[in-house]
This record gives sequence, C-alpha cells and structure tokens, in this order.
Amino acid sequence: MGESDRFSEFRQPRRRITPGQDGNALMALLTLNIIFFILLLTIKVTYYFFQKGDNIFFSEALQYFEMPAQLGRLAQRPWTLLTYMFSHISAMNILSNMLWLWAFGFILQELTGNKKLIPVYIYGGLAGAIVFIGVNYMVPSLRPAISSSALLGANAATMAVAVATTTLAPDFRFFRNLNGGIPIWVLTMVYILVDFAGIATISAAYSLSHLAGAAAGFLFIFLLRKDIDGSLWMNSFYNWFINLFNPDKKRTPVNIKERVFYNTEGKKPYKKTPNITPQRVDEILDKINLKGYHLLTEEEKNILKRAAEEDL
Repeated sequence: MGESDRFSEFRQPRRRITPGQDGNALMALLTLNIIFFILLLTIKVTYYFFQKGDNIFFSEALQYFEMPAQLGRLAQRPWTLLTYMFSHISAMNILSNMLWLWAFGFILQELTGNKKLIPVYIYGGLAGAIVFIGVNYMVPSLRPAISSSALLGANAATMAVAVATTTLAPDFRFFRNLNGGIPIWVLTMVYILVDFAGIATISAAYSLSHLAGAAAGFLFIFLLRKDIDGSLWMNSFYNWFINLFNPDKKRTPVNIKERVFYNTEGKKPYKKTPNITPQRVDEILDKINLKGYHLLTEEEKNILKRAAEEDL
C-alpha cells in the first residue's frame, strides 16, 4: 500500500460544507440563478398584465440581462458579461442547469473547498461569452444576424464546473451501490450530449460557447496542478471589497500558520514543532488530491504520519 493510500481514511470524517453554512459557494450560485429567474419572470408577467407581447419584453427588458454578440451593443451594457450567466427565461432550462450544477458543483466543492467553485463558474461563463462573440464575427453566415444575436443562460458556466470536476476526480463514482457505481466521466458525457441536443438546431455559436466553458474548466484544473491558482485574485478582490464596508476586518490579520498550525508557546522562535490539527490534516489531504502525494514537503509527510499514529 502506497503512502498516499495509507491516509485515505482521513477522507471519510472530513467536515462537509452544509447547505446552510455561511459563504456556501454552491448555494450562492443556485440562489443567484433563482433570483434572476424570478425577477425576469415577474417582469414578463407584468408585461403580459399590460397586454404587451413577448417581442416587447425581449426588446425592452431582456436586453439588460442577455449578452449581445455585437460589440457596439455590448459596450453600452458591459454588465451583461456577468448577468447573462445567471439569467434564464425557460423553466426547463434553469431546472436542467441547476440540477447539473448541483451534481457537479457539490463534488467540486467537497474536493477543493469553498473558494474554487465560483471562480470556475465565472471563468466558464466569460470564456463562453468571448467565443460566442468571436464566432458571430468570424463566421460569414452569422454576421447578418449579429445585431439580434445574444447569449443567455448558465450553460457555459455549468459546463466549466462539470469538466473541472471530472478533470479533478475522473475516478469518482455516483451511486456506488449500483454495481460499483457510475463513473463521473460517463455522467459528464451524458450532460454534454443532452446539452448539445437542446441547441442542435440553433446557431453554432452557442455550441462553441458551451465548449469554451468546458475548456475553461479543464484549463483551471490543469493550471491548478501546476501551482497556478486562478481563483486567488478573484477571492482576494472579493475579500477586499467586502472589507471596505467592515471596519473590524481592517486590522492586521494574524498569520494562520502561526495561529493554528504551529504551537510555538515556550519554544525558541527558530525551532517550531508542528501541531497536528484537523485543519492542517485537511489542508494536506486537499494538496494530495489536487497535486499528488509526491509534491508534499517532508514536514507535511511527517504530519500525516504522526496523525495516522495518533489516530487523529
């Protein structure tokens, strides 16, 4: 049995991120999508109440949520680069996207923690938007309709989450009680086929935008394994923005390594003894999961060894 297998037991009792937990990234994404859907539905019903048809709703209200393919129109509404990936007008579309987002997002969040899911989602949405615009400009047959072409829905963003999860844990299995379980890559292929079947009769720009989202998810995990974390700047920006409105957070933070991971009381400052805590073990296991056991430092290997001996 290899060293990395020896510590697989730690994966069982790990703390789960519960739906009601503060800062739950998956619940935040689901909630935002539902809020936008209810908002658009309310606006649409209001238009019907005043006897205005779908065409007026699409031209007057929806344009402020969907992302236009034409750069001139996009320059007038730049916020749609973000709002489009949270907006749906079809109940079946949002139901499908949210079910897939829950299935894959839950696993990604369990494996990487609470700070990777939203960046992957946003990167997928942005990649889909860029490709959608590029294809509409580069394909001659699509140019005549570029002024009316627009992107709406979380498909590209959800595709990024699905592919990122599959890339990270290709051996993960659903429904393990059913003949050994269903590999996650099989579910991902089913998702891709279902997604493409739903847009088979629409412009190729939509299909390629979803593929761009998938590529963004794969690239995120690929770079993460090479110690390039694309979520750091996004999380740092979010924390900085939130702390602007919270004076208590502006104090100099205590180094978490000094506060939690090491016990230095009564010790010489140059001689630190690792203090084994569940937090530290979880961090090391996350590192193994993302990058492999061979990239652990000697100190981290010793901590795992001591944790196994002490049955932490």
